[in-house]
Amino acid sequence: MVVTALLIKMTSRGSIFADTPPRVGKDHKLFYPCKFRSMILNAHELLRTDPKFNKLYEEYKKGSYKLKSDPRVTIVGKYIRKHSIDEIPQLINVLRGEMSIVGPRPYYQDEIEQQLRKYKSKKKFLKDVLSVKPGITGLWQVSGRSSINFDKRIELDAYYSKKKSLILDFIILFKTPWVMISGKNTA
Repeated sequence: MVVTALLIKMTSRGSIFADTPPRVGKDHKLFYPCKFRSMILNAHELLRTDPKFNKLYEEYKKGSYKLKSDPRVTIVGKYIRKHSIDEIPQLINVLRGEMSIVGPRPYYQDEIEQQLRKYKSKKKFLKDVLSVKPGITGLWQVSGRSSINFDKRIELDAYYSKKKSLILDFIILFKTPWVMISGKNTA
């Protein structure tokens, strides 16, 4: 973690932590996930407000809130995102009781609203997803991550929420390092 922090500081200005918008946690409670910064400063705000990012923002919303090639990602950010190193500080969220190690990936509030307008039939899954704490890793992350659109992602998250068990958690935890090392299906 120290090496990651130093590399972020040496290659870009600003905090080592991302200034991410709040995410929706268990029982619809908003929280701020701790993440290493993998993008330029104010990346989320710029995406929504800077006219030069208008086209990119539309692509972002259409693409299940993921971008295949994001110009806001820094050089160090490409590597730490590919291997999910940027997620490690979320252990702080676990200690605060906002997240668990395994669970559904936390969603942005506007992501839920936008995607449920697009996939109206998926609204039934939201209650299940928000009935458990979101996780640092989960079924979505080990099943294809960014290659899976919102409609399939929310189904996987709801399935996990309903079938949550120690065995399922161990399976997900076993698969997680392999997904991190391979770096496949990252946005």
